[in-house]
Amino acid sequence: MTISKLIQNIKVISISDLSESRDISDITNNSREVTSGSMFVAVKGFTVDGHQFIGSAVSNGASVIVLERNDEYPDEFFTNNNVVKIVVENSRKAFADLSCEFYEHPSRQLKLVGITGSNGKTTTAFYVKNLFETAGYKTGLLGTISNIVGDFIEDSQLTTPESNTINKFLRQMVNAGITHCAMEVSSHSLVLDRVRGLDFDYGVFTNITSDHLDFHSDFENYLDAKKIFFDNLKPEAVVIYNSDDKSYEKLLSDNTSTKYSFGKNIDADYLINDISYNMDGTSFKLKSSDEEFQFNTKLIGEFNAYNAASVAIIGVNEKYPNNLIIKGIDSTPQVPGRFEVICKDDKKVVVDYSHTADSLEKALGAIREIVNNTRPIYTVFGCGGNRDKTKRPIMGEIADRLSDEIYVTSDNPRSEDPFEIINEILTGIKRNNSKVIEDREEAIKQAICNSEDNAVILIAGKGHEEYQLINGVKHHFSDKEIAIKYLEAYK
Repeated sequence: MTISKLIQNIKVISISDLSESRDISDITNNSREVTSGSMFVAVKGFTVDGHQFIGSAVSNGASVIVLERNDEYPDEFFTNNNVVKIVVENSRKAFADLSCEFYEHPSRQLKLVGITGSNGKTTTAFYVKNLFETAGYKTGLLGTISNIVGDFIEDSQLTTPESNTINKFLRQMVNAGITHCAMEVSSHSLVLDRVRGLDFDYGVFTNITSDHLDFHSDFENYLDAKKIFFDNLKPEAVVIYNSDDKSYEKLLSDNTSTKYSFGKNIDADYLINDISYNMDGTSFKLKSSDEEFQFNTKLIGEFNAYNAASVAIIGVNEKYPNNLIIKGIDSTPQVPGRFEVICKDDKKVVVDYSHTADSLEKALGAIREIVNNTRPIYTVFGCGGNRDKTKRPIMGEIADRLSDEIYVTSDNPRSEDPFEIINEILTGIKRNNSKVIEDREEAIKQAICNSEDNAVILIAGKGHEEYQLINGVKHHFSDKEIAIKYLEAYK
């Protein structure tokens, strides 16, 4: 694509006199990805400023540099290196706009469902994908666990990738004949303009609780970040929201799209009731003024009734037959690391991604509801390093209140001292029912091997992840693999 075509809808402050007709081979904000003919966009980040890598990008063959700090390099530097210099007001926003333009706005050629909230995004995305596929549509997915384009599956590095990566994946979907896509939208991606310019047909709000305060500073900023998504939806989009979470009032206050609510409150457009669940799945009814459904999903817990309900409404809005909607929900397979149950005789292990206070409370609450005081509950968990510290004692209190025994261990300590994290968790634990075993495998081993034959063990925090991050090094580690290993060895 030529520079002149690429920037036709971009607000440019200035551009050097070099030819605007030259072709661009790629667009990136990572100088290490630059190859001959690339456009490098120098994005000013929170910890690293891309402007300091302009020299590296030019050395690697960049043909165009987009920047907002005009004084970073003299004009002669660009002229002497035969590089076009484009100055913009905000390079982050420009990066998103340029990415949409470079890949020719693929989101406009897909039915795109965006899902945001603190918990439930991944499971809801899997429900969406299965519903569309049940209806006969080829469907892609971008999310926390993986990015799926047809038969191509790539483990995710970010819940919501950078804007160039998103648009690249969406273009690949369109080229592969994929017509529908489910996409998780994180609060980080909204603040960082990663989804700017995307054409969403549906916006789903699952719930919101205190999370990512290391990034957003406080809950109001976090709420404001989520609001960006709904503020920027087109009027023709459809919003489906959890009306049991009153934060929706602020989130949707400036949204002009058609809206449908779901929840247990009687004012919801779609009323969820008769929820029951066990270790085999969840059943519930969903009723509106015109429709009534009975669902029996394999996914466990009241929270999954909410996730499924939001997707059923998409099916209704798409005018799918009721039996197809029911099949799409009921046949959705187990989502990796989302309340995933592993059994050995009567002993059960639940591997769950619950890494926030709210999700831990819901996971343990679901287990307590199922066992009804007939089985002991063990919880193995830690908290991530270099992340929101305020949740650590809160999660300790929740584990203390809802577990019979607790093993406090490491999650992804990153660059923090694991024992400092553990000590902050312990401040929330008041009963004498916890053991500290920093080594996560050993903690899982002891919880499985030293618990009663009928125990239920929740291993919380990492879910689908197959690594631990310790001092900048990624080590292979899977809660599920470790659980299976010691369940099989358990006598």
